[in-house]
Amino acid sequence: MPIASITDFFKEIIRDLHTSLYLALGGSADEESIDWSSQAVELASTGIKILILLAVLGFFYWLAIYILKQSSTKIRLNERRAKIVRSILRYIWIVASLIAIMSQINFEPETIKATAKASTWAGIYYVLWASSGQIIHRILQHYGLNASIEQLLQNILSVLLLVLGLASVMAQFGFDIVSLVAGLGIVGLAVGFAAQSTLANFIAGITILLEQSFQVGDWIHINENEGRVVLIALRTTHILTRDNITIIIPNSNVASSEVTNLTSKNFIRFDVSVRIAFEDDIETARQAILQVLADTEVVLNRPETSASVAEIGEYGVFFIVRFWVKPAAVARIPKIKEKLREDIKQALDHANISTPYPHMRLLMPKDVDYPIATKPFATTTQVISEQAISEKVSLIKSDE
Repeated sequence: MPIASITDFFKEIIRDLHTSLYLALGGSADEESIDWSSQAVELASTGIKILILLAVLGFFYWLAIYILKQSSTKIRLNERRAKIVRSILRYIWIVASLIAIMSQINFEPETIKATAKASTWAGIYYVLWASSGQIIHRILQHYGLNASIEQLLQNILSVLLLVLGLASVMAQFGFDIVSLVAGLGIVGLAVGFAAQSTLANFIAGITILLEQSFQVGDWIHINENEGRVVLIALRTTHILTRDNITIIIPNSNVASSEVTNLTSKNFIRFDVSVRIAFEDDIETARQAILQVLADTEVVLNRPETSASVAEIGEYGVFFIVRFWVKPAAVARIPKIKEKLREDIKQALDHANISTPYPHMRLLMPKDVDYPIATKPFATTTQVISEQAISEKVSLIKSDE
């Protein structure tokens, strides 16, 4: 393409822009002149009208805020509700100012009408969003649900209100919301197929929060892991073990596994095993064990503790010692058991009760003379010649 043609192309674009701007400023296409004095008078008049309207609207806004401050104590309006009312008044003032400015600078009536409707819908959804947190909190408090569900529902409701608010605002300006929603549905379906694992964990997280099989702070046992629940997120559950290690488990695994909640009740029972010798008195040993349990502060008096014979084994009499503790002590159960075993061993030693160990005792009759006479084994001797040995070796080799 010649350079002259390119130059003419850009000159034509500049000429069209100049003509459009010229006509927008009030110029005449026939006379090709602009009445600058008329334009200045009209611009000044429009600016003064806008300033007057903004001043009037600002005065009414200031008056409404002043009345709100003066009457908030009389009508018992708390700080949170007063803040919401102030936000609504500020929003109305901004929208009214915007519409007033648009009406003075020759916007199309349909555009001004659409802006007013869109602003009204946006304000309604804003009020719903600002009030949703308090409403959800009261509903969940009434049904006794925890704070994790409250945050989840508040996030979901916030997203839902945001989507509906944008759809309502865009609909006022002529956008095809049905086609947009259909397109978003197709995109969401594709994303769902691409992230099936994440979606499964998300749904499992919602199920865990709604069922409340365990909550943050509970001590649970799951998949060979035991610890305190420190976080129930939408995708994972975090458990803090006794070793101060955080284990992160996907919620889909949690939902499909057997979970033992050790702190769901007011007290929990544990047990330890103790062994005494056959010759020792069972009742004396039982009293010594129960005294140790009674002297241990973390062990509850009610329900009662017990020390009963669980088994008469090969190396002694086995006691099963059962005791109860509060949920707060579950994290220290290994140390509690170790201390109990140590104290019980010392108590049994003071009571002259021995702790047996694997051994063997030989019992011999008293009326037997020592050493016990034994019958000698019968022995025979046979002489084998070298020829016979050679024949047997040859026979063995031939069999191989």
